[in-house]
Amino acid sequence: MGTASPSRRLTTDDIAAWDRDGFLVVPQAFGEEQCQTLMDRAAEIVATAAGDPLSVFTTEDQSRTSDEWFLSSGGEVRCFVEAEATGPDGELTVGFDRAVNKIGHAQHDLDDVYDGFARVPVMAEVAVALGVEDPVLIQSMHIFKHPRIGGEVGCHQDAAFLFTDPSSVVGLWVALEDATIGNGCLWAQPGGHRTPLRRRFVRAGPSDADGTEFVELDPTPLPEPGDDGPLVPIEVTAGTLVALHGRLPHWSGPNRSERSRQAFSLHVISGAADYPASNWLQRNEALPPRGF
Repeated sequence: MGTASPSRRLTTDDIAAWDRDGFLVVPQAFGEEQCQTLMDRAAEIVATAAGDPLSVFTTEDQSRTSDEWFLSSGGEVRCFVEAEATGPDGELTVGFDRAVNKIGHAQHDLDDVYDGFARVPVMAEVAVALGVEDPVLIQSMHIFKHPRIGGEVGCHQDAAFLFTDPSSVVGLWVALEDATIGNGCLWAQPGGHRTPLRRRFVRAGPSDADGTEFVELDPTPLPEPGDDGPLVPIEVTAGTLVALHGRLPHWSGPNRSERSRQAFSLHVISGAADYPASNWLQRNEALPPRGF
């Protein structure tokens, strides 16, 4: 993995910012070599996946549309393509290497390079300092945001997708390249983690073929992106770690620039919390989720 990530003990000011805002920016958590190593590994995975089924990832309407390739990915390393990379008949309109939206969802347990990146001390120390009891690494994603085609990720709360009782999920998002307004950086609602969880994304039945659906929990609308809205941009340089509370509304826009915006996203939950069988993401008994 190259140069190891430095240990990072959060200060009282860091914890106060987390409590106030529901997100925390940790600059220089990873080095340039570490980021490049992960991007190189992602390119290798994509190169070997060109013959895999084309599963489109979109946040526009996941209700009852999730396919079996997506729903069985909790314990796999799989590629998903951009909605804008396919034509009316489902064919790719760009090369596969430019079409991939993300790799997910268990590379942190199945791939040595991703395992090494996800389990550096800074990740564990931030998770524990932010209150995740007995942290378990439940999901990882490598997100590409390719130039001109990288898609929008609609405003959402991570706890809707990775629900636990009590609520415990924290997102650890690492910028592998500079993230700006122009290439689709994160936006978040400061203090929005104190608002209720709006809905859950669940399996519609016991089989992968049953698909998924959203179950409404609270009718309060999520904030809409806009210059005068409650969401603020989180522009960061490569190597920055951004921690996100599970109920924090956040969003990222499409990338219409000439620069990619690759990122690695790891979600941790408390091993002491209940993880329902109705959650969309499930592991089989042969690959139970584990901690740092």
